Amino acid sequence: MSAKELIISNPAIMMGKPVVAGTRITVELIIEKLAAGETVEQLLVAHPRLTREAIQAALAFAAEALRADVIYPTSLAS
Repeated sequence: MSAKELIISNPAIMMGKPVVAGTRITVELIIEKLAAGETVEQLLVAHPRLTREAIQAALAFAAEALRADVIYPTSLAS
């Protein structure tokens, strides 16, 4: 299965959030857990249906989503 096929979005699953195909594990959850300091190995143990390839696909999906020409302010101007 290619990286593009590993991440899907279906309005009937997790309100349409991007998920790993065949699971209810969202890209958002994967990114949050990695950002909080969890390792790939910890994610794989906590979510047995997850694979290293799916984690890499989630990261690639997030990177692609952030390439859009959108400005994300990090603080409010005073």
